[in-house]
Amino acid sequence: MSQFSLFCSGQELANLLVSTDLLHHSWATISDLMNHAYLDNPTNTVPVLFKVYPFNSNGAIIAFVSSPTCTFHKEMVSSEVLKGSQAPFGFISTKLNPHFSVNEATIALFASLMNKLSAIKGQLDSFNPLVITGLSLGGSVASLFTLWLLDNISPKDNNKRPTCITFGSPLLGDSGLQQAISERPSWNSSFLHVVSNQDPIPGFLISPTSGFAGSIPQSCIYKPFGTFMLCSDSDCSCFEEPESVLDLMMVMNSNSQHQDNGFSLFDYKQILEHLKRRVICKGTPQLCDFSMDQLQVGINLQLEAIGIGGQHTSNMSFLRNNMERRVSESFLKKRNAFDPGKKLNKMKEAMAWLEWYKKVTLNEGGYYDCFKLSGSRSRNEVISRQEIVKHHRTLNKYWKRMVAEVEKMPQREEAVFRTRWLYAGTNYRRMVEPLDIAEYYMKLGNTDYVNLGRSEHYKQLEKWMIEDEPSGSGNNRTKAVSLTEDSCFWAYVEEAIISSKRLRQGSSEEKENSMRELAKFGEYVMSLIRRYSVTSEIFQPHSSYMKWWQDYRQDILSCLSNLPLAFYMESQEYQRYA
Repeated sequence: MSQFSLFCSGQELANLLVSTDLLHHSWATISDLMNHAYLDNPTNTVPVLFKVYPFNSNGAIIAFVSSPTCTFHKEMVSSEVLKGSQAPFGFISTKLNPHFSVNEATIALFASLMNKLSAIKGQLDSFNPLVITGLSLGGSVASLFTLWLLDNISPKDNNKRPTCITFGSPLLGDSGLQQAISERPSWNSSFLHVVSNQDPIPGFLISPTSGFAGSIPQSCIYKPFGTFMLCSDSDCSCFEEPESVLDLMMVMNSNSQHQDNGFSLFDYKQILEHLKRRVICKGTPQLCDFSMDQLQVGINLQLEAIGIGGQHTSNMSFLRNNMERRVSESFLKKRNAFDPGKKLNKMKEAMAWLEWYKKVTLNEGGYYDCFKLSGSRSRNEVISRQEIVKHHRTLNKYWKRMVAEVEKMPQREEAVFRTRWLYAGTNYRRMVEPLDIAEYYMKLGNTDYVNLGRSEHYKQLEKWMIEDEPSGSGNNRTKAVSLTEDSCFWAYVEEAIISSKRLRQGSSEEKENSMRELAKFGEYVMSLIRRYSVTSEIFQPHSSYMKWWQDYRQDILSCLSNLPLAFYMESQEYQRYA
């Protein structure tokens, strides 16, 4: 870690946000909606109001504001209960995080608007940019509406994603919700939550405590997601790490002078105007300790910006240390995150080596048999095989991790990723799995590779390929493929050799079973030949397939003379296969 100089960019991001007009335009729509007479009517059955405002030339801002009489409580509703309700949020669940909970009052408010929101949902595609904003509980409803919209947007269409900006919004759900959203980076980055240290409502769902996240009571199950712009009267800074956000909001909440003001809505207009003026006329910050590294300095500046940097207690030291540790851990996590594109050139090089090996071994029985045979070799052949083994291992390691990472993705992201990489994965499987099969049968006594030896990542790649094929797609091929479509072909050849040995030397029962297995093998091979789905390499004189036929030809003809494959091989029709 010492070779990397870490720093915090939270203040720079906050300054950028404040200097634009996006926050001010969003707040202006909220201010306008707050003056609507509907919200002051105590007889309203729907205590939340929304309105679509034009923004720029082709954009829109949708603002949500709740009634001052709107009740709020800490109870949550689970994803299991939501499945039986009209609230359409089952899509949030993922394979890694199938269960989550959301604030019950917010769900009820959203449900009260379902019909109206459904009516405008289909009309929002034409707006770009689209901003969803809200104050207090209206911000919570805005967050749910944004999630609902995000579910209908392909991960490829990042330019169509809405941006959600909430002001003084309480936390929405538990760690299950937080983690499910964090699994989709494009979703998590769509949320900006503006919170003042003088606004008590955002901290309402955070249990008061004198400690920090490490000592939060079990009752504090609400967790933040997205980016938080925490503000004091004089400055602001952005934070993304969830546990640090929770710590900071707890400190801000405990220091707030307005904790007993109930649920009166905080006016963010003045603080936004002040922050914008400060950005324009910003002075030079004073650093007290030049011996600290950039990360420590950045954290101290962030704490100063949100009004808690002047506290020098043991708890604050604990907070600073935790924040520094989390930034470092987050950096390492991002640095070590699997990015298939980073190693793509190396994988192309490894595949090129295997393609070269396949070409140069064609006249020696093919690359499957050359890789499998361990007899006397020249020095160059030994070096070539060692090189192929190295690239074989590299490709397997890459694709095993690739499949594992894709399986963890939410369904929509998984589908997009599969479409992008499936062609490369199919080529890899067809080229490399025969080498795995060769290694498997090189070990004395190994049988039934398909059921006992096949790696799960090959099975998954094949399953995805089958699922991706359009139904009813035919095969009009008139020329043999360059790579056998069934990557397990050589495993079936090896099993045919084992069955042929039993047909010749086994017991009556073994012979009967072997005849059935060989009949199935014959039908299988002929189906590949008819579709030109097997490479002509299998008919090379020294291939395992041709050796099987040559060694057991008489046994096959005597017991299975009616087998179409037996006629095909005996008449030497394979010589015209190409």
